[in-house]
Amino acid sequence: MHQDYNKIIDATGVKIETEDDGHITVASNDGTSGKKAIEMIKAIVTDPKPGDIFEGTVVRIMNFGAFVEIAIGKEGLLHISQIAHHRVGKVEDELKVGDTVRVKVTEIDRQGRINLSRKALLEKPEREQRGEKAEAWPVDESPYRKDK
Repeated sequence: MHQDYNKIIDATGVKIETEDDGHITVASNDGTSGKKAIEMIKAIVTDPKPGDIFEGTVVRIMNFGAFVEIAIGKEGLLHISQIAHHRVGKVEDELKVGDTVRVKVTEIDRQGRINLSRKALLEKPEREQRGEKAEAWPVDESPYRKDK
């Protein structure tokens, strides 16, 4: 746990003290760093559950998706199909190691693996923006007309 706190101290510049009874004190010169440190500590001590939203960091990229660290020591899989609404050919086309990405926990399987979605947090594009045509057959030219 102290290694985790050292990472938080390095990232935010705060001072963290832990008491024997489990209380944690965070001291900071500015409110933003203090709030960030508190959020990081909460992410460590609480278990993620479906529906939780995290700002995570891409730590590994595989051909089937990216592993995102949602809290110190907690990673989840962002499957390639959950990166965007459009078809993603290669994970590297959308993400790279070190990117910060906002993700939603969609499932935690029996083995404790965390599945994530970025797509669930993105606004769904209009049909034309996805590259689909919104055209229809003119009624009198339809090949399915019965009177032809």
